Amino acid sequence: MTQRQHDGRQQHSATDEAWVSVIHKMDEAYADLVRYQVQVEEQNEALEEARNFFDSVQSAMSDVLIACDHEGRIQLVNRAFEELTGRAQASLLGQPMESLCSGESRARLVECLARVRSEPVRDQQVDIDGVDGPVPLALNCSPRFNHRGRLVGIVVAGRPLGELMRAFNELNRAHAELKLAQERLIQAEKMASLGRLVAGVAHELNNPISFVYGNMHALQRYTRRLVEYFDLVQSGASREELRQLRETLRIDKAIADLDSLVEGTMEGAARVREIVNDLRQFSSTQRSEKAPFDLVHVVRSALHWIVKESRREIRVIDRLPDQLEAVGHSGQIHQVVVNLIQNATDAMLEQPDPVLELAAGRADEQVWLTVSDNGPGVAAEHLPHLFDPFFTTKPTGQGTGLGLSISYGIVNGHGGTLTIANRPEGGARACMTLPQDAQGETHG
Repeated sequence: MTQRQHDGRQQHSATDEAWVSVIHKMDEAYADLVRYQVQVEEQNEALEEARNFFDSVQSAMSDVLIACDHEGRIQLVNRAFEELTGRAQASLLGQPMESLCSGESRARLVECLARVRSEPVRDQQVDIDGVDGPVPLALNCSPRFNHRGRLVGIVVAGRPLGELMRAFNELNRAHAELKLAQERLIQAEKMASLGRLVAGVAHELNNPISFVYGNMHALQRYTRRLVEYFDLVQSGASREELRQLRETLRIDKAIADLDSLVEGTMEGAARVREIVNDLRQFSSTQRSEKAPFDLVHVVRSALHWIVKESRREIRVIDRLPDQLEAVGHSGQIHQVVVNLIQNATDAMLEQPDPVLELAAGRADEQVWLTVSDNGPGVAAEHLPHLFDPFFTTKPTGQGTGLGLSISYGIVNGHGGTLTIANRPEGGARACMTLPQDAQGETHG
């Protein structure tokens, strides 16, 4: 083989290798193109899905959505806006947003679009020209930035205030009904507490009224005797006839009894007035200013009425002082004490020897009262909920669950405290404290 032939073969071999390399590169480039094409198609599919999703979300929105560029020219509106205004998106593209309003609303919308460049705008009311006239909207405007942080547009979302007003009116109506129901329940609980006292009050009133009634009958008999005697005096009867009639009618005894009968009648009437005043204080709404009152008198009055009504004999341990002045609404505190004593007596229904202990005193510029019973006590899981509205451990129909809740509110409104705990020796103890001076108002 000559040198020329050898060189030719080497040159041909190098050319073949170059072509093979070019073919490989072309294959790689084609494979890359195919892969890029697949990626583009996948991205286009994902983009289409995202666009469809975005379109479906826009269509489903009940709120108005408007997108505009940084100069306020409309770029997009949703279906809710089209239905509200009766204008298609195509007719709005490129239009300034302020063209959607007229009058004061136009100036307000321009101000919102200017302000949103520095801060978001929330719940700005603007009237948009709708199909049937101006439609009030609550607008929220937010700026839209590109990846470099430059402002490229504004997004405006609006909710028709008609729906909000309807919802607000319904909420107001529901709140009013709930408040009325709450007031009725509170009044019902107060009347239930008052009803529990009626039997005791009736018994308490019966004694002085019976006394007054008997005295008045005696006074009526004496009056008839005196009238008969004075008629005889005026008729000119003789001294002997008058003496005999005086002895027959027992005029001297009648005259001697008059003072005691009148005094007894006045005492009975005063007792009736005292009972009625106590009852009136309890049933009063007590919207007046707080005033000093005798807590011991309130406690003993409530105790007397409840014990009179009770069907069982309850042994009462009285550790109360003769007098203990507190400041507040005595009628409301009377209601609290009635609830505490009534709960204590109810807790001892199954106790063979019920014992109720009352104690009161003064400490740290406060007056305190404890009401203790020897019942079964309160279950540990119930203690945190005793003052919750409608919570009761009594059987259905025997309690509303409002008594302690109302009592807690009354005492708290007086600036005091009300707690209930189990006693180590058994039973429960309620403790109420009240300030010596007025420290807050409460409404009955």
